[in-house]
Amino acid sequence: MTALLTEKNGTARRSSAPGSPPSSPRRRPGRERAFDDVPRWQIYLPLGLYLLFTLIPFYWMLLFAVRPAGSTSLVPWPMTGAHFSKVWNERSFAVFFQNSMIVGVATLVATTLVALAGGYALARFDFKIKGAFMLALLCSQFIPGALMLVPLFEIFRNLQMINSLGSVVIAETVFQLPLSIILISGFIKNVPVSLEEAAWVDGCSRFTAFRTVVLPLLRPGLIAVGSFAFVHSWNHFLFALMFLSEQDKQTIPVGLNTLIGADSVDLGALAAGGVIAAVPVVIVFAFIQKWLITGFSAGAVKG
Repeated sequence: MTALLTEKNGTARRSSAPGSPPSSPRRRPGRERAFDDVPRWQIYLPLGLYLLFTLIPFYWMLLFAVRPAGSTSLVPWPMTGAHFSKVWNERSFAVFFQNSMIVGVATLVATTLVALAGGYALARFDFKIKGAFMLALLCSQFIPGALMLVPLFEIFRNLQMINSLGSVVIAETVFQLPLSIILISGFIKNVPVSLEEAAWVDGCSRFTAFRTVVLPLLRPGLIAVGSFAFVHSWNHFLFALMFLSEQDKQTIPVGLNTLIGADSVDLGALAAGGVIAAVPVVIVFAFIQKWLITGFSAGAVKG
């Protein structure tokens, strides 16, 4: 038995009486097939080809790094650690690694703190030039870093900061701030203002409410911004090359460049240096990939 239901627009439809099995929804003609109906090989084959295309360069680098000099085998056997020992001890990669770590961590901290303050201001306050400021942040992303070399070099020269790791940290922070502020601002907008207002009613100041209520919810966004700043400063070559002249102040990208001679290239040492440079980045992304994806997606929802 069916019952007649009258809708607001005057049309009528019939629904099943209580106890009767519900009728299955009618599928529109031309609707795409469901994901479960797609054969698995159509999914795994493109993903496998892309993975193979991505991993081959890394395998080639690892092969040259552990293969003895003069060998042409495509299988890394027998393996040797002579190339790693050479670049770490003879080519000062231990110093380069330490300098890169200092620059990366300092850039991470500076970018995160400044972006957190700027993002909160954009998300919670209204001021006259807010739209113009956001437009300036977006437009700054179109400026290549090479155009910033001359003004930054003059500033650091007047401040007597040339050949100092601090100059690279400041340059990297300035370069990372626009995107970081936009991401943090979008993430803070996803946190309801009512949470802070409830803390204000309980007697908390704005800073205390932000620190105790909002800041714990921003963990994915902070991890995303911080990891992006760290990886970019770790891999960036231009600022370190221009602002650092002494060998004991250079970073890993500049150190890798020193392995390339005018007439010959030590492929084993270069590959070993590339592996050393890639290991910290791989470890960082392996531990924070869940937070990284959540942070970037949440920060991009509202801007």
